Amino acid sequence: MSERTAGTTYVLVDGENIDATLGTSILGRRPHPDERPRWDRLLSFARAQWQQDVKALFFLNASGGMPMAFVQALKAMDYEPIPLSGDASTKVVDVAIQRTLQALAHRPGDVLLVSHDGDFLADIEALLDTDRRVGVVAFTEFRNAGFTALESRGVQTFDLEYAVGAFNTRLPRLRVIPIEEFDPAAYL
Repeated sequence: MSERTAGTTYVLVDGENIDATLGTSILGRRPHPDERPRWDRLLSFARAQWQQDVKALFFLNASGGMPMAFVQALKAMDYEPIPLSGDASTKVVDVAIQRTLQALAHRPGDVLLVSHDGDFLADIEALLDTDRRVGVVAFTEFRNAGFTALESRGVQTFDLEYAVGAFNTRLPRLRVIPIEEFDPAAYL
């Protein structure tokens, strides 16, 4: 591959998916404010990881109303909130992210998807085999296995807690620990 020139990393955040996984699968309850991801750290991680500018899109289901305080907080962190609405049978966030991934296939830039959802596999796969970098940020143990299968084709995978450092507190997760990362002090 030739030397890369600085470009843009498009960060696409499926906030509902991350929030649902955090609440249902990890905590077993609605997260407290101090247990939610620090979304500004995700942007810092994305900038540092691929050393280029970031265009961050945060997709929200606003069918029940606009969460203004959260939207204002996202804007203050340099996210572009994408509030969406639709009927109850339409997964508006998924549809919008799929359309965005399809649009990105026709323009330069790297892509970092923040979701566990296998609904995006085909569109992520369509971005591969080019000179762009493609990554998925999620909780590793809940990420759709199809993303792991795409690692051999270049998809980079990152853990939202351990690689990104998006949380102030350690989450009650059970994961397989690579021996080089094992720190007994964390368990004592």
